Amino acid sequence: MNVIETSLPGVLVIEPIVHADKRGFFQEIWQDQRYADIGISGPFSQDSVSASRNRVLRGLHVQVIEPQGKLVYVLGGSVFDVAVDIRPDSAHFGRWFGTTISEVDHRQIWIPPGFAHGFCVLSEPATLCYKCTTKYIASAQRSIRWDDPDIAIEWPIRNPILAPTDADAPFLRDSEFALAAARSVAER
Repeated sequence: MNVIETSLPGVLVIEPIVHADKRGFFQEIWQDQRYADIGISGPFSQDSVSASRNRVLRGLHVQVIEPQGKLVYVLGGSVFDVAVDIRPDSAHFGRWFGTTISEVDHRQIWIPPGFAHGFCVLSEPATLCYKCTTKYIASAQRSIRWDDPDIAIEWPIRNPILAPTDADAPFLRDSEFALAAARSVAER
């Protein structure tokens, strides 16, 4: 498997080995030793699936209690997947990385704890899977505005379909994450 380091330390793009022939293909989604060798180890607590229509944008989401690491991959369709560094003590705070992943390229993205996650759907439809290091806690979910001008994500779609919670999410500068980052800088 090929591992690509991104502009955000810890966020990885993984190109798994795919065995394809005239019948179709076979690939491993997760193999504990192989992934531990590249710095991704369990335990994993939950696998989740999200199915969305073309132009749906979900995010930017983060869990503040029991923060989640996520191994993200697409079972059907294509998405533009994004990670935003919101670690208070990070030199990369507020920076983003995004890439397209699809059922055709089989790529995965590892998003460690401390990053907000979002994606927009480029196909009709798309099915996204998440392998998470901690369970989902609804009361611990927070959102950051998808079109925050300070983050300036270059989304490849216009006029996305949004949930009200994503449309009304605060900008990063107005969030609890910005306050924590300011405290971290002041303490240095």
